[in-house]
Amino acid sequence: MTDASAEHFDEPGEAVAERPRARRRTTSIVPPHNIAGRALVFVIAIMTFLSCLTFGAVTLVRDTASVWEDQIAREATIQVKPAEGLDMEAALTEASQIAAQFPGVKSTRIIDRDATARLLEPWLGSGLNIDELPVPRLIIVTIDEASPPDFVAMRAAITPKLPSASLDDHRTWVDRLVAMARTTVTIGIAVLALMLTATVLTVVFATRGAMAGNGHIIEVLHFVGAEARFIAREFRRHFLITGMKGAAAGGAAAVAVFIVFSWWSSRNMATPQADQAAALFGNFAIGSLGYVGVVLMVLVIGALTAATSHVTVVAYLTDIDMRQPEAG
Repeated sequence: MTDASAEHFDEPGEAVAERPRARRRTTSIVPPHNIAGRALVFVIAIMTFLSCLTFGAVTLVRDTASVWEDQIAREATIQVKPAEGLDMEAALTEASQIAAQFPGVKSTRIIDRDATARLLEPWLGSGLNIDELPVPRLIIVTIDEASPPDFVAMRAAITPKLPSASLDDHRTWVDRLVAMARTTVTIGIAVLALMLTATVLTVVFATRGAMAGNGHIIEVLHFVGAEARFIAREFRRHFLITGMKGAAAGGAAAVAVFIVFSWWSSRNMATPQADQAAALFGNFAIGSLGYVGVVLMVLVIGALTAATSHVTVVAYLTDIDMRQPEAG
């Protein structure tokens, strides 16, 4: 056989050898698309959505409680109740002047008739005539937080001249508010912990299911020398992508809910119902810190999903190694 003919026969052989190599593609141990994978993305999205809503609600309550506490600490209230023969306007003016004389009082403000009617509008309707109803009137006393006035002396000065007037420094409400905020934060943290635990357990079951479906492939790879790190890395990468997809979808849905509530609140600021809701919860905006928290929640759930799958795979392979000597 001549060199030319050798070349003639060698070239096709090389081409045949090269062709399968060109067609060879690297496939993942874990099936990238299956029904279980899509279900896991959906479950993680739901858990992330609920976790972000819980985090946002805790942030909202904490911020609102902080605003309430600051406002209550800066203000006291004098309430003048109607009485027979009492000139309400004169009584309001006198109580305001008495309070303004005390050191530590920055200013006093009488809540006028229209503002009082607006406060009662959600319960009694519009068009109220305050003079026809036995409605107490209020005086807002703005105090110096660094040097508050002597409230005991102020009460002693107001009560003899105006028996129907009472001073409320809101200290009881401040204590209750702080306790409520702490309880809410504690409950929110507990709920978040439960949701993250449920997510971890879901990923454990999903990882075991994926390994059971590909157990023969994993065992063969492991027995022929594939390192546990390689197999765990494949699962970790798969579940990291799955977790990030679900977490991103759930986080985006939670952000959309917060934006819709904030938009609704801003569009209905003029109604009495919105005024009461704003007094309780602010403008339903969680602020930049809340949105940063949502992003962090998405990253934490994605990382937690990957780490959980990694630990599950390593434990599975360790169990195989422990069973092998027994089988031998």
